[in-house]
Amino acid sequence: MKFNIAVAKGDGIGPEIMAAVLRIFDAAEVQLGYEYVEMGKSYFDAGHSTGMTAEAKETIERLGILFKGPMETPKGKGVKSINVTARKVWNTYANQRDFRSLNGVDTVFSKAGIPINLTIVRENIEDTYGGIEHLLTNDVAVGRRIITRPGSAQVIRYAFEMARRKGYSKLACGHKANIMKLTDGLFLETFYEIAKEYPDIQSSDIIVDDLCMKLVSRPEMFQAIVLTNLQGDIVSDLCAGLVGGLGFAPSANIGDNISIFEAVHGTAPDIAGRGIANPTALLLSGILMLRYLGFTSTAAKIENALLYTLEQGIHTGDFGDKSVPASNTDTFADAIISNLGKMPSKDGVIAQPDVPNKANQDHPAKNKLTVTNGNVKEEMIGVDVFVESNLQPSELAAIAQTKLTGNFELIMISNRGTQVWPTGSIFTELVNEYRIRFEKKEGIEITQKEILHIAADLSESLKVCSVEFLMKFGGKIGYTLAQGQ
Repeated sequence: MKFNIAVAKGDGIGPEIMAAVLRIFDAAEVQLGYEYVEMGKSYFDAGHSTGMTAEAKETIERLGILFKGPMETPKGKGVKSINVTARKVWNTYANQRDFRSLNGVDTVFSKAGIPINLTIVRENIEDTYGGIEHLLTNDVAVGRRIITRPGSAQVIRYAFEMARRKGYSKLACGHKANIMKLTDGLFLETFYEIAKEYPDIQSSDIIVDDLCMKLVSRPEMFQAIVLTNLQGDIVSDLCAGLVGGLGFAPSANIGDNISIFEAVHGTAPDIAGRGIANPTALLLSGILMLRYLGFTSTAAKIENALLYTLEQGIHTGDFGDKSVPASNTDTFADAIISNLGKMPSKDGVIAQPDVPNKANQDHPAKNKLTVTNGNVKEEMIGVDVFVESNLQPSELAAIAQTKLTGNFELIMISNRGTQVWPTGSIFTELVNEYRIRFEKKEGIEITQKEILHIAADLSESLKVCSVEFLMKFGGKIGYTLAQGQ
């Protein structure tokens, strides 16, 4: 019985490479049916601000699987990326990208005899990709970086399960918790909490800049790495460069109800319609999809045909031996089809028995809300009030002191995260946005209303841009000190 999936052809070269991949699927007798949906640039241009029609949304939510080509988001029109929107709306919280050396795809590492076989799992929903940004002054923009315990747990647990399924012996957590102590610190803390459930997998962590250096010098050190969204995005593309580029980098976006499989390279409008695009990344993404759905034997058959084809030196114009004439999109697909059933001389995939598909097509009655521990004791400590001002720190402090009530103390003033009052350096250059920190006096309990009154009182003398409460959770402070505090 065929399993139906939603298919979006994409923009630019998308329709060409999608047609090639589906032709390979049909030749391999993949048990899939296709329902085509309308998404991408042309639908932005037609007035759909989300980049997809209502019918497309309904189809994808009904089927639970989207297979998509590369898509373009119009620039300068104030609309969100269709790719990011799709991942976030349907909570595809884990982005899995597999990177391996491919015969016939020459890289610095393949020429050095260093094989690469690693997987990046990237958190896919949170972080700076929330896109929550504000101009606080004409000179100062801020963005909220959202890292949550439930979101971190989802992707980290997926990474451990994936590592176990692939037979990996180790999983690393990439992070910048040495600087972003609360956001990356929460992600790293969650990683080690969940690691206790997987004693068979060696767990470690590495600062992301050190990780990047080691990936380009000794990539064989790693098997699987889990990272936050932005860092994972950057590291994923770095790893694509290790194996020949984005044209050889499959991508799966996994959620509990809906999953998306896509090529993450661009739409290549300069070659669109010429029939010369490389379909390998989309084909590899489709192979990931087949395995996810349980069609493991068919996935192995197609992957081995691809590997055999590459091993024979057959290539499109973007890679391979330039002394050998390049295939176009269709003849490259034809070669793979003709090689179905053949095994490469090395690194072939052993077919596993098919298992029941894993697509979850449950339709929840309401939005899921996850709170990991609702019994943690919370305590309000004070407030950070962000203000716009051209005054010097001591002048600003004098104004702030006049707004104090008997319950609060003025603790510090910072500029771009660096303390400038009560101590600081005359060499610290300033911009016109400050953070003024007030904390309650010892032994006094305060209310939200009192905290907001401080901001209201300051607004009589200064422009208040933003307010953040200072909290303790379970006795631990939930805010950071300024540099120099």
